[in-house]
Amino acid sequence: MSNRPALPIYLDYQATTPTDPRVVAAMLPYFTTIFGNPHSEHHAHGREAREAVEKARRQLAGLIGADEKEIVFTSGATESNNMAIAGVARFGREGRNHVVTCATEHKCVLETVKALAEEGFETTIAPVDRHGLVDLGRLADAVSDRTAIVSIMAANNEIGVVQPLAEIAAIVHAKGAYLHTDAAQAVGKIALDVDSMGIDLLSVSGHKFYGPKGVGALYVRRHPRVRLVPLLHGGGQERGLRSGTLATPLCVGLGEAAAIAGREMQAEGELLASLGLRLQSGLRRLVPDFWLNGDPARRVPGNLNLGFPGIDADRLMAEAPEMSLASGAACASSSLEPSYVLRALGLDEAAARASLRIGIGRFTTEAEVDFAVECLAAAVLRQRSVAPARARG
Repeated sequence: MSNRPALPIYLDYQATTPTDPRVVAAMLPYFTTIFGNPHSEHHAHGREAREAVEKARRQLAGLIGADEKEIVFTSGATESNNMAIAGVARFGREGRNHVVTCATEHKCVLETVKALAEEGFETTIAPVDRHGLVDLGRLADAVSDRTAIVSIMAANNEIGVVQPLAEIAAIVHAKGAYLHTDAAQAVGKIALDVDSMGIDLLSVSGHKFYGPKGVGALYVRRHPRVRLVPLLHGGGQERGLRSGTLATPLCVGLGEAAAIAGREMQAEGELLASLGLRLQSGLRRLVPDFWLNGDPARRVPGNLNLGFPGIDADRLMAEAPEMSLASGAACASSSLEPSYVLRALGLDEAAARASLRIGIGRFTTEAEVDFAVECLAAAVLRQRSVAPARARG
C-alpha cells in the first residue's frame, strides 16, 4: 500500500457529494455583494438577485428537458417528494384517492405515502424483482381509475438501479394518473428528458450532484397542467406552489451544478464506469466470492452495492476507518435493521447485513480505488479469519 492517497478515502457519493469548487465560486458573490431579496423587484438589488435565480431556473430546466416555468425551487428532494405526492393526492382526493409507489423507494417517499394512508387514502406498495426493477405487470394491476399519482424513483440511492420510466409512464397515463419520480440520484448522472419519458413531476436535490446542501427543486408539468395543494403557505412565491424567500446563493449553486453536469455528464459517466470496473476486477483477484446487488446493466455509474459472504458490513466499516463507506441509505444509517431495499430484492438478513454501498464520484482517483481494493479485501479477510465465512443465503 505504498504511495497511498490521503486518508480517509471518501466512497459515499450517494449520501452526498462535495460542492464543486466552480459551484462555490459562482455562489460567493450572492452572499455579500449581490445580496438583495429576489422577490424585491421594485429596486436594483432585488432585480439583480432575481435575474440570478431565473438563470439558475433555466440551467436546471435545460438539464432535464423542461421549461423554466416548470421548475419550483425547494429545500431538497425530501420537500419536493412530499410536495409532489401529498400535493397531488390531496388536490384530487374527491375523485382519486389512491397512491402507488414501490418497495425500494427512499424513506421520504414511503413515509409520505404512509402518512396519506393515515389520512384515509388507499395506498399500494408495488414489489421489485431480484434485480431491483419494478415488476411492470404487478404495477399495471395496481394502477386504477382511482389512482391519483404513482411515485417511482429514477435511480435507487442504495443499489443504483435505473427504472424504465417511459414504460412506467405509459402504464400510469393509461389510467389517467400522474407519474412522479424521485430523481435525486439520477439528475446530473444520467440523461433525463421529462417529455420523452412521460414524467409529470420530478424531484431534484442539489447536494447529490455537486451542488450545495439545502436546495433542490420540483419539476411540475404545465401542459397538461399538474395541479397540487402546496405544503407551505405565505407570500405566494414560486407561482404559489412554494411560499418563502428563495436563498439566492443556493439557487445559483444548483443552477451552476446543472450547467456543469450538462457539459460533462457523459464523459464523467464513462470515467466512473471505468473506475467501478477497476474496483470490481481488483477485488475479484483478492476476494472473488463477492456479489453485486441490483441490476448489473441498468444502473447509474459510480454506484456499487457489493455483498461479501461471512462478513458484517457495519463491523467492517468500524474496523476500516481508512474508507468512508455505507451499508445502506444515509437517512436510515442509525437503524439497526438490515437494509429494507436489499430485503425487497429477496436477500435474507445475513446477506443484507453482508452488503456495502461503495460510491465513486467526480473527485475519486485511480489511486484511491486501488487503495480501497486492498484495504477492503484485507478487512474482509481479517473478519473472516475471526468468524469463518458462511455461504451466501
